Amino acid sequence: MTRSVARILNVLHGYVYGRWTRQYIRVLLNYVFPNIGPQGKKWWADRFHFKVLTPENANAIITINQDIPRRDLEQIIPYPMARDFVLKAPPDIVVYECPCRRTRENPCLPIQVCLIIGQPFVDFILEQHPSISRRISQDEAVELIEAEHRRGHIQTAWFKDAMGGRFYSLCSCCKCCCFGMEATARHGVPMAASSGYVAQVDETVCEACAACEEVCPFEAIHVKETAAVNWGACMGCGVCVERCPGEAMTFVRDEGKGIPLDVRMLAKEQAVS
Repeated sequence: MTRSVARILNVLHGYVYGRWTRQYIRVLLNYVFPNIGPQGKKWWADRFHFKVLTPENANAIITINQDIPRRDLEQIIPYPMARDFVLKAPPDIVVYECPCRRTRENPCLPIQVCLIIGQPFVDFILEQHPSISRRISQDEAVELIEAEHRRGHIQTAWFKDAMGGRFYSLCSCCKCCCFGMEATARHGVPMAASSGYVAQVDETVCEACAACEEVCPFEAIHVKETAAVNWGACMGCGVCVERCPGEAMTFVRDEGKGIPLDVRMLAKEQAVS
Protein backbone atom coordinates (compact mmCIF):
# COMPACT_ATOMS: atom_id res chain seq x y z
CA MET A 1 0.00 0.00 0.00
CA THR A 2 1.40 3.39 -0.99
CA ARG A 3 1.78 6.16 1.58
CA SER A 4 -0.84 8.35 -0.15
CA VAL A 5 -3.42 5.55 -0.15
CA ALA A 6 -2.71 4.83 3.53
CA ARG A 7 -3.20 8.53 4.31
CA ILE A 8 -6.55 8.61 2.49
CA LEU A 9 -7.75 5.50 4.31
CA ASN A 10 -6.66 6.99 7.62
CA VAL A 11 -8.61 10.19 6.95
CA LEU A 12 -11.65 8.13 5.97
CA HIS A 13 -11.28 6.06 9.14
CA GLY A 14 -11.11 9.24 11.23
CA TYR A 15 -14.24 10.60 9.57
CA VAL A 16 -16.19 7.39 10.21
CA TYR A 17 -15.07 7.34 13.84
CA GLY A 18 -15.94 11.01 14.44
CA ARG A 19 -19.26 10.90 12.58
CA TRP A 20 -20.60 7.56 13.85
CA THR A 21 -18.72 7.09 17.13
CA ARG A 22 -21.42 5.14 18.96
CA GLN A 23 -21.84 2.66 16.12
CA TYR A 24 -18.05 2.35 15.81
CA ILE A 25 -17.75 1.48 19.51
CA ARG A 26 -20.55 -1.09 19.32
CA VAL A 27 -18.88 -2.86 16.40
CA LEU A 28 -15.54 -3.01 18.22
CA LEU A 29 -16.99 -4.33 21.49
CA ASN A 30 -19.48 -6.78 20.00
CA TYR A 31 -17.74 -8.07 16.88
CA VAL A 32 -14.08 -7.07 16.58
CA PHE A 33 -12.51 -7.49 20.04
CA PRO A 34 -14.20 -10.84 20.89
CA ASN A 35 -12.93 -12.36 17.63
CA ILE A 36 -9.31 -11.25 17.26
CA GLY A 37 -6.19 -12.78 18.77
CA PRO A 38 -3.46 -11.20 20.89
CA GLN A 39 -1.65 -9.67 17.93
CA GLY A 40 -4.84 -8.07 16.64
CA LYS A 41 -5.62 -6.67 20.08
CA LYS A 42 -2.14 -5.20 20.36
CA TRP A 43 -2.53 -3.68 16.86
CA TRP A 44 -5.70 -1.89 17.98
CA ALA A 45 -4.20 -0.74 21.26
CA ASP A 46 -1.20 0.74 19.46
CA ARG A 47 -3.57 2.91 17.44
CA PHE A 48 -6.36 3.68 19.90
CA HIS A 49 -5.57 4.12 23.59
CA PHE A 50 -5.84 6.35 26.62
CA LYS A 51 -3.65 7.73 29.37
CA VAL A 52 -5.08 7.92 32.89
CA LEU A 53 -4.66 11.39 34.40
CA THR A 54 -4.65 12.73 37.91
CA PRO A 55 -7.30 15.46 38.38
CA GLU A 56 -4.49 18.02 38.69
CA ASN A 57 -2.94 17.01 35.37
CA ALA A 58 -6.35 16.97 33.69
CA ASN A 59 -7.02 20.52 34.90
CA ALA A 60 -3.62 21.63 33.64
CA ILE A 61 -4.53 20.60 30.08
CA ILE A 62 -7.56 22.89 30.22
CA THR A 63 -5.86 25.86 31.86
CA ILE A 64 -2.39 25.83 30.24
CA ASN A 65 -1.58 29.28 28.86
CA GLN A 66 0.97 28.44 26.18
CA ASP A 67 1.16 26.39 23.01
CA ILE A 68 2.47 22.85 23.37
CA PRO A 69 3.32 21.11 20.10
CA ARG A 70 5.07 17.98 21.36
CA ARG A 71 5.87 14.71 19.64
CA ASP A 72 7.59 11.45 20.47
CA LEU A 73 6.00 10.91 23.88
CA GLU A 74 7.35 7.37 24.08
CA GLN A 75 8.01 7.47 27.82
CA ILE A 76 4.64 9.05 28.60
CA ILE A 77 2.47 7.15 26.12
CA PRO A 78 4.10 3.70 25.80
CA TYR A 79 2.73 2.87 22.37
CA PRO A 80 4.56 2.98 19.04
CA MET A 81 1.85 5.05 17.33
CA ALA A 82 -0.54 7.95 18.06
CA ARG A 83 1.36 9.73 20.81
CA ASP A 84 1.56 13.34 19.63
CA PHE A 85 0.31 16.12 21.86
CA VAL A 86 -0.63 19.34 20.07
CA LEU A 87 -2.28 22.06 22.14
CA LYS A 88 -2.90 25.70 21.31
CA ALA A 89 -3.46 28.10 24.18
CA PRO A 90 -6.06 28.91 25.24
CA PRO A 91 -7.49 25.63 23.94
CA ASP A 92 -10.72 25.42 21.96
CA ILE A 93 -13.03 23.16 23.97
CA VAL A 94 -16.30 21.47 23.09
CA VAL A 95 -18.28 19.32 25.51
CA TYR A 96 -19.87 16.37 23.75
CA GLU A 97 -22.24 13.60 24.80
CA CYS A 98 -20.13 10.61 25.81
CA PRO A 99 -20.60 8.00 23.06
CA CYS A 100 -19.76 5.21 25.52
CA ARG A 101 -22.52 6.24 27.92
CA ARG A 102 -24.95 6.75 25.05
CA THR A 103 -24.50 3.13 23.95
CA ARG A 104 -25.67 1.79 27.35
CA GLU A 105 -29.28 1.09 28.31
CA ASN A 106 -28.86 2.61 31.79
CA PRO A 107 -25.87 4.93 31.50
CA CYS A 108 -24.12 6.84 34.23
CA LEU A 109 -25.23 10.47 34.33
CA PRO A 110 -24.65 13.11 33.22
CA ILE A 111 -23.97 12.09 29.63
CA GLN A 112 -22.48 15.33 28.26
CA VAL A 113 -19.00 14.94 29.77
CA CYS A 114 -16.48 14.32 26.95
CA LEU A 115 -14.22 17.28 26.19
CA ILE A 116 -13.00 17.58 22.61
CA ILE A 117 -9.92 19.79 22.58
CA GLY A 118 -8.22 21.68 19.78
CA GLN A 119 -8.68 22.07 16.05
CA PRO A 120 -9.75 20.57 13.68
CA PHE A 121 -11.62 18.25 16.06
CA VAL A 122 -13.68 20.98 17.76
CA ASP A 123 -15.19 22.34 14.54
CA PHE A 124 -15.78 18.83 13.18
CA ILE A 125 -17.78 17.75 16.25
CA LEU A 126 -19.80 20.99 16.28
CA GLU A 127 -20.64 20.55 12.59
CA GLN A 128 -21.47 16.84 12.74
CA HIS A 129 -23.18 16.72 16.15
CA PRO A 130 -24.73 20.16 16.76
CA SER A 131 -27.55 18.85 18.96
CA ILE A 132 -25.30 17.02 21.45
CA SER A 133 -22.24 19.29 21.60
CA ARG A 134 -21.50 22.87 22.60
CA ARG A 135 -18.50 25.10 23.01
CA ILE A 136 -17.53 25.82 26.64
CA SER A 137 -15.05 27.98 28.53
CA GLN A 138 -11.98 26.88 30.45
CA ASP A 139 -13.78 27.52 33.76
CA GLU A 140 -16.74 25.38 32.71
CA ALA A 141 -14.40 22.57 31.64
CA VAL A 142 -12.57 22.63 34.98
CA GLU A 143 -15.90 22.54 36.87
CA LEU A 144 -17.00 19.55 34.79
CA ILE A 145 -13.77 17.64 35.47
CA GLU A 146 -13.95 18.29 39.20
CA ALA A 147 -17.62 17.27 39.39
CA GLU A 148 -16.94 14.04 37.51
CA HIS A 149 -14.01 13.22 39.80
CA ARG A 150 -16.26 13.67 42.84
CA ARG A 151 -18.68 11.19 41.25
CA GLY A 152 -15.90 8.61 41.18
CA HIS A 153 -15.16 8.89 37.47
CA ILE A 154 -11.61 9.06 36.13
CA GLN A 155 -9.97 11.53 33.79
CA THR A 156 -8.33 10.13 30.66
CA ALA A 157 -6.51 11.59 27.65
CA TRP A 158 -7.28 9.79 24.38
CA PHE A 159 -5.02 9.26 21.38
CA LYS A 160 -6.12 7.75 18.07
CA ASP A 161 -4.09 7.13 14.94
CA ALA A 162 -7.10 7.86 12.73
CA MET A 163 -7.47 11.29 14.38
CA GLY A 164 -4.12 12.44 13.04
CA GLY A 165 -2.07 10.34 15.45
CA ARG A 166 -2.45 12.79 18.32
CA PHE A 167 -4.31 13.75 21.47
CA TYR A 168 -7.87 14.84 20.76
CA SER A 169 -10.12 14.37 23.79
CA LEU A 170 -10.20 14.53 27.57
CA CYS A 171 -12.82 12.17 28.94
CA SER A 172 -14.35 11.35 32.30
CA CYS A 173 -14.68 7.57 32.35
CA CYS A 174 -16.57 5.08 34.50
CA LYS A 175 -16.12 1.33 34.62
CA CYS A 176 -19.86 0.87 33.95
CA CYS A 177 -19.85 2.50 30.52
CA CYS A 178 -16.33 3.22 29.23
CA PHE A 179 -15.52 1.36 26.04
CA GLY A 180 -11.76 1.49 26.67
CA MET A 181 -12.03 0.14 30.21
CA GLU A 182 -14.31 -2.67 29.04
CA ALA A 183 -11.99 -3.50 26.17
CA THR A 184 -9.07 -3.71 28.60
CA ALA A 185 -10.82 -5.69 31.37
CA ARG A 186 -13.14 -7.94 29.38
CA HIS A 187 -11.37 -8.45 26.07
CA GLY A 188 -7.72 -8.08 27.04
CA VAL A 189 -7.04 -5.15 24.70
CA PRO A 190 -4.22 -3.25 26.45
CA MET A 191 -5.54 0.25 25.80
CA ALA A 192 -4.81 1.86 29.20
CA ALA A 193 -1.59 3.60 30.27
CA SER A 194 -1.11 4.40 33.96
CA SER A 195 -1.05 7.97 35.22
CA GLY A 196 2.42 7.40 36.64
CA TYR A 197 1.08 7.28 40.19
CA VAL A 198 -0.02 4.44 42.45
CA ALA A 199 -2.35 4.35 45.46
CA GLN A 200 -0.79 3.89 48.89
CA VAL A 201 -2.49 2.91 52.17
CA ASP A 202 -1.57 4.16 55.63
CA GLU A 203 -2.48 1.01 57.57
CA THR A 204 -2.25 2.85 60.90
CA VAL A 205 -5.14 5.11 59.85
CA CYS A 206 -7.20 2.78 57.64
CA GLU A 207 -10.53 1.78 59.25
CA ALA A 208 -11.29 -0.97 56.70
CA CYS A 209 -14.54 0.74 55.71
CA ALA A 210 -14.10 -0.51 52.12
CA ALA A 211 -15.13 2.81 50.56
CA CYS A 212 -11.98 2.69 48.42
CA GLU A 213 -12.69 -0.88 47.27
CA GLU A 214 -16.22 0.06 46.24
CA VAL A 215 -15.18 2.98 44.06
CA CYS A 216 -11.93 1.69 42.51
CA PRO A 217 -12.66 1.51 38.75
CA PHE A 218 -9.83 -0.97 38.17
CA GLU A 219 -10.69 -3.35 41.03
CA ALA A 220 -7.19 -2.82 42.37
CA ILE A 221 -8.11 -2.50 46.07
CA HIS A 222 -9.25 -5.26 48.41
CA VAL A 223 -10.08 -4.83 52.08
CA LYS A 224 -9.70 -7.29 54.94
CA GLU A 225 -8.15 -6.01 58.16
CA THR A 226 -7.00 -2.98 56.14
CA ALA A 227 -7.11 -1.93 52.51
CA ALA A 228 -4.48 -3.46 50.22
CA VAL A 229 -3.54 -2.18 46.76
CA ASN A 230 -2.74 -4.49 43.85
CA TRP A 231 0.21 -2.59 42.36
CA GLY A 232 -0.14 -4.10 38.91
CA ALA A 233 -3.84 -3.28 38.59
CA CYS A 234 -3.71 0.24 40.04
CA MET A 235 -3.70 2.95 37.36
CA GLY A 236 -3.27 5.91 39.70
CA CYS A 237 -6.55 7.70 39.01
CA GLY A 238 -6.93 9.03 42.57
CA VAL A 239 -10.62 8.19 43.00
CA CYS A 240 -9.88 6.20 46.18
CA VAL A 241 -8.07 9.20 47.66
CA GLU A 242 -11.14 11.36 47.09
CA ARG A 243 -13.51 8.84 48.69
CA CYS A 244 -11.49 7.71 51.74
CA PRO A 245 -13.27 9.21 54.80
CA GLY A 246 -10.27 8.71 57.09
CA GLU A 247 -7.65 10.12 54.68
CA ALA A 248 -5.77 6.82 54.81
CA MET A 249 -5.32 6.75 51.03
CA THR A 250 -2.77 8.79 49.13
CA PHE A 251 -1.18 8.31 45.76
CA VAL A 252 2.49 8.66 45.04
CA ARG A 253 4.74 8.91 42.01
CA ASP A 254 6.11 5.55 40.97
CA GLU A 255 8.67 5.35 38.16
CA GLY A 256 7.59 1.79 37.50
CA LYS A 257 4.22 3.17 36.43
CA GLY A 258 5.62 5.45 33.75
CA ILE A 259 5.76 9.22 33.45
CA PRO A 260 2.71 11.44 34.03
CA LEU A 261 1.18 13.38 31.16
CA ASP A 262 1.86 16.75 32.76
CA VAL A 263 1.61 19.60 30.26
CA ARG A 264 3.38 21.94 32.68
CA MET A 265 6.40 19.65 32.56
CA LEU A 266 6.20 19.47 28.77
CA ALA A 267 6.03 23.26 28.59
CA LYS A 268 9.20 23.60 30.69
CA GLU A 269 11.03 21.06 28.53
CA GLN A 270 9.94 22.90 25.39
CA ALA A 271 11.15 26.24 26.80
CA VAL A 272 14.57 24.77 27.55
CA SER A 273 14.93 23.21 24.12
